Amino acid sequence: MMRLERLRADHADALLEFERENRGYFARSVSDRGDAYFAGFASRHRALLAEQDAGLCHFHVLVDDRGELAGRVNLVDIEEGVAELGDRIGERAAGRGVATAGVEEVCRLAVSAYRLSALTAVTTLDNPASRAVLARNGFTVVEHISIDGRSGVRLQRRLVAT
Repeated sequence: MMRLERLRADHADALLEFERENRGYFARSVSDRGDAYFAGFASRHRALLAEQDAGLCHFHVLVDDRGELAGRVNLVDIEEGVAELGDRIGERAAGRGVATAGVEEVCRLAVSAYRLSALTAVTTLDNPASRAVLARNGFTVVEHISIDGRSGVRLQRRLVAT
């Protein structure tokens, strides 16, 4: 069982370890964050928390029953009730429904806690797992795009309070 937690200062060490442990895995499907990301992680983490406190973004981590970080699901670039959703699920948790459940929970929070009206997401066409997670969570393709020279899509989900 996974639980979704809003990003906090005390997640820094676990998040850095998660990113280091999964760096190669993530680089197979998205651009590598580069060495500078890891070297400046502490200050970047503080900056993310400041953005979150200002209401510009909402960052979340997925934590398993053992207390280990298994992924993250974020809402960024909030503007006029719309945010972009992004997720990173670690290799050990991949293929177990973690991404689908995490995105579903963040979609609920986007309506109930963050009062958003729509979410967008982007993914490459050669990332079927990401496209499947988004489709299962009600996202539909609104545009074909290029992401770092790769064919991709922009998707959207309208949010409705229940």
